[in-house]
Amino acid sequence: MSIIPSFFGGRRSSIFDPFSLDVWDPFKDFPFPASFDANSRETSALVNTRVDWKETPEAHVFKADLPGIKKEEVKVEVEDDRILQISGERNVEKQDKNDTWHRVERSRGKFTRRFRLPENAKLNEVKASMENGVLTITVPKEEVKKPDVKAIQISG
Repeated sequence: MSIIPSFFGGRRSSIFDPFSLDVWDPFKDFPFPASFDANSRETSALVNTRVDWKETPEAHVFKADLPGIKKEEVKVEVEDDRILQISGERNVEKQDKNDTWHRVERSRGKFTRRFRLPENAKLNEVKASMENGVLTITVPKEEVKKPDVKAIQISG
């Protein structure tokens, strides 16, 4: 209900009333997947899956923060077209009928992160480990062979 009285009688539309408790959503009728829904918990889980990627002389190292997730709930895959995919799901905590929730801010739902690996990645030697909620993926690098350069004599 609006705090601003309507001069035309009846309830005012929430589109024109900035103080209305109803929120107008201009995208509510578009067929976006659930992961794009502003109110979707999956969106929050996806956004909160932070990943660092560093390159050392020997390997590419990915570190993902996955607090509260067991290693059995995470999947690491490498696709043929050199795509590293990290996916999983943060499950909803079991709720007791006697519990009173005051706030729910921890993200839950499915998450997926994808990275295109460079040409020098050894796809058959990828290793992953998880410790204290941090997933570490190591992708060794193969030595890039420099092309043989042959000098050509210029005649004339």
